Amino acid sequence: MIRNLVFDMGNVLVYYDSRRASRVFAADEAEMELVNTSVFVSPEWVMLDMGVISDEEALKRMQARLPEGHAREAARLCMEHWHEYCMWPVPGMEELVIRLKEQGFGLYLCSNAAIRMVDCCQDVIPGIRLFDGVLFSAEEKCMKPQKEMYHHLFDRFHLDPKECFFIDDQPLNIQGARECGMDGYCFADGDVEKLTNVLEALKDLG
Repeated sequence: MIRNLVFDMGNVLVYYDSRRASRVFAADEAEMELVNTSVFVSPEWVMLDMGVISDEEALKRMQARLPEGHAREAARLCMEHWHEYCMWPVPGMEELVIRLKEQGFGLYLCSNAAIRMVDCCQDVIPGIRLFDGVLFSAEEKCMKPQKEMYHHLFDRFHLDPKECFFIDDQPLNIQGARECGMDGYCFADGDVEKLTNVLEALKDLG
């Protein structure tokens, strides 16, 4: 019986586009591409999600790849304000979260994200106030689809993986969850109505 639903964040509960921040702070499209690549498409960004580098050290390395002057300042502003621009709610997800909570499901979040999300998730994730537990990869210094990430989720919130169902947009993350005993659904198409039907069927099975 499925008692708990575990959601990914990016492209599940919220859309994510790093260029939205880069475009705000860069001087033009060419600089935007440079800044976006240096900041968001970088090994440091992955290291931030892994929790193995500080924001200060990451920014220093990112800026070193950029021309001196405006581009480096744009990178600094992107690092400081990215969460204000890069994420916005997927339409219909907050209503779905509310409905699932009313139906008695436990709700959990398991996402590859930097430690900053611990402080700002309340401002950007729809329905987050209804979640029973939140886990970001940087807290545990590992990432989906590593099995350690799922085991940290189960251990921290005392969950039985057989009673959990995972919603993520990456097939590898779903596969990783299944290898740890948690079934799931790949939300790659972004179809909230189809997802709703899948989750309603879980309720009926219970």
